[in-house]
Formats: sequence, C-alpha cells, structure tokens
Amino acid sequence: MILQFNKNEWFGNIKNDMLGGLVTSIALIPEVIGFAIIAGVNPMTALFASFITLTVTSITGGRPAMVSAAAGSMALVMVTLIKTHGLEYMIAATILTGIIQLILGYLGIHQLMKFISKPVMLGFVNALAILIFLAQVQQLDNKNLATYGMVGGTIALMYLLPRITKAIPPALIVIIAMTIVSLNPGFGLQTVGDLGDMSGALPFLGLPSVPFTFETLRIIFPTAIALSMVGLIESLLTLPLINDMTDSTGDNQREVKAQGLANIVTGFFGGPAGCAMIGQAVINVKSGGRKRLSTLTAGLALLLMIVALKGIMIQIPTAALIGIMITVAFETFDWQSVKTIRTNSFVETSIMLVTIAIVVYTHNLAIGIFTGVLLSMIVFFAKASKLEFSAQGDTIEISGQLFFASATSFIAYFQTNDLQQFTTLDLSRVHLWDESGIDALHTVIDLYEKNKQSLTIIGMTTTNEKLVERIASLR
Repeated sequence: MILQFNKNEWFGNIKNDMLGGLVTSIALIPEVIGFAIIAGVNPMTALFASFITLTVTSITGGRPAMVSAAAGSMALVMVTLIKTHGLEYMIAATILTGIIQLILGYLGIHQLMKFISKPVMLGFVNALAILIFLAQVQQLDNKNLATYGMVGGTIALMYLLPRITKAIPPALIVIIAMTIVSLNPGFGLQTVGDLGDMSGALPFLGLPSVPFTFETLRIIFPTAIALSMVGLIESLLTLPLINDMTDSTGDNQREVKAQGLANIVTGFFGGPAGCAMIGQAVINVKSGGRKRLSTLTAGLALLLMIVALKGIMIQIPTAALIGIMITVAFETFDWQSVKTIRTNSFVETSIMLVTIAIVVYTHNLAIGIFTGVLLSMIVFFAKASKLEFSAQGDTIEISGQLFFASATSFIAYFQTNDLQQFTTLDLSRVHLWDESGIDALHTVIDLYEKNKQSLTIIGMTTTNEKLVERIASLR
C-alpha cells in the first residue's frame, strides 16, 4: 500500500523533526534555485515543485526523513529537452516520468538493488559527496573576503556548536546568526535573492500545453526514461544511507511508487521532476529529523517562505549555506572506505574508484552506476567461472560452477589431457547452472565415446539431475 498511516512513523520525535525540517527547507532553497537556473526553469516554479515533492513523499514514501525535491541530477537530464522544445514539453516529460516510475514500482524494479555491490555503493556515496563539495567551491569564485570569512566561520560553528548544545540544530543557529550579520551592507555578501528572479507567480494545477499525439510522446519519451532511471537510482541508493544513519529500515518498493506519484502531481502543477537529495537528507538527519513529520515540515516551511516570508528568505546569505553544505559533503563521504583501501582487494578498490571518477566527470549517476555494476558482474563471472580439477587415481574431481562462462575451460581440460587417465568423473562438488553447462558435459561424454573410452559419472546432486532432465525434456 502506498497510502498507509503508521503512528510511529509520524510522532515521537516532534520537536527535533520540526527543527530538522526547518533547517532542511532553508538548505534546499539555494540548491533548488541553482538547479532551476541550470535547467532554465523559473526558480519559484522549482521551489513550489520541491514543496509538492516533499509533501507527497513525506506521506507516501518508503523512507521517513529522506528528502526529495527538484534535484540537480534531474535538471541536467531535462535541460536539452527544455532548450529544444520548451518548458511545456518538460512538464509533459515530468508527468510521464512519474507514470513510468509508478509502473516500475508495481513491477518490483527495487529488487534490482541487490545487484549493486558494496564498492559501487561506496563509489556512489563518495562521488556525490565530491560533487556536493565541488558545487560549493564553484560558487566561491570571485567572492570577497567577507564571503570567505563567513564560509570559514560557518564550518567552524557547525563543528563547535554541538559541543555546546544539542537542543537546537547547529545549522539553524548558524543560518539565523549569519543572516543577521549579512544585514550589514558593508560586507557585500551575496544572498538568496541574488541567485535568481524570485518575482514569478506560483504555478497552478493544469495540463501541459502540448499536442496529445504520438509525436509528442516520441519527443518526451527518451527524456522521461532517463529521468525515471536517474531519479530511481539516486533515490534507491540514498535510502540505505539514511537507513544506516538512523539505524532503521525503509521500504524500497513503496519509495519507488512514491517518487512516481510525486512527479505526476508535480507535473500537473507545471514543475520539474524530482528525486531524493542526499545532501539535504543528511542535513535533515544530522539536524534531528527521523520521522515523516520532518520532511512534511520541510515542505510546509518551504511553502511558507516562498509565499509569506519571501522578504526574509531572500536575505539569507549564500555563504552560510555554502559552509553548511561543505560540512555535509565531509559528513557524507565514507572516510572508512579510504582507510580500508590497503586491506581491500585491488579489484574492489578499482570498481569504487572507477564509479567515483565516472560520476564526478560526467555528473551522470546512471552512467557511473551502470559502469560499476557492469564491472562488478564481469569480476563476479570471472571468479565464478574458475574450475578446479583434482586427480585421484583414475578419478577426476571437479569443483566449481559449470555454466556458460566456464563451459569452454571445462571442455578444454579434457581435450588437452589423455582421456585414458580418467575413467570416473566426480561431479559432487559441481553445480550445473544452465544449458551451456549441460552441453559442455555432453560434449565431454561424446568425446569419450568418439575415442571409444569409458566414462562413469558419479556424485550428481539431485538439483543437477533435475536440471539435466528438465532441459532434456525441452529439446
């Protein structure tokens, strides 16, 4: 069920959830505005879309405290469509993205998560941490000393304040204090209001102004597929991170459905597609957010700021938010993965580093993750395809997995050895997986018959015998 109420998922941490949600909403503003500018979307539209995404996923999502909004990874995917065909086609693509994700949720695409190895997961987390850090550094180009000072002061306070008090999230204290400091015009600090035009009107419910034809579907479908995959990858890989941080478990399938529903609703309000945002999710958890109330508060607070408190919101200095996000980047990075490089295998370390490099270079999560998964599969098959041959008298004992990747080496062993040496083939430590493995076994048997040699097969497990019989019946 995508809609279900669990009291424990909402209440029991009210104060911290509300404070965490408030901090998260503020931290979202510059990120969302920046992504909106990249995509060519009105900042107010993107902020309102983030409110919708936060609200819908807080109610229907599978992972309490995980933050979803208009994300940069999605903006990079949709920018070409917007430039080529306009905003209305982006809106249509957002709705289609939600529909695809909702269908995939019911089809159980979340189960594919089990194919993502730990090195790929670590690569994803570390790559996003690096991207978060680099995004903040890029904002510091050509800034004055006051900006650098505020960034440094923010970072210092983010680590010092928890030692003084944990009653209020340090990020909230920092934002309030630095906003007061920035009111001095002599410092010349950039504020949220300087990031983009905040005068736009809020979007309203409606259908995209595009022809409802197959031609429109042809135009938006590739982008919708890409948005669906990128959004689900980032969301499903962020979810276990929040699981670890909160020592709790989320529902992957429910989260997939929720992401789809959120994007459908967002699209009908003219907004861009969204997904989980690892940086803001970390901020929420670090600020005390644990329950669904934290993300609902973030959504409602965001709406309040863009509707009634815009004058205050635009005064928040970006330097303070940059400092907070830099600490988030350091908190997100898995430093243990660096410490264990010397003890981990070369292959595992290489997969993690390749995943990091591709994600950071391309800014495309899907390419990086798919590459990492592909490398992991190649390594797995390489290990699984190794067979061990042990000769004891006239008996040859074989250990390992006999399938398409090991079939050739299995046949080659008998082709390159004297068949008279072995009259008994012990398969008690072999697992037959597929038709290729069975064909390889028959090839060896035929090889003995051709050379008029006798071969006795022993040790066939019940599972292997049943597989041989089943495949034989299909021929």
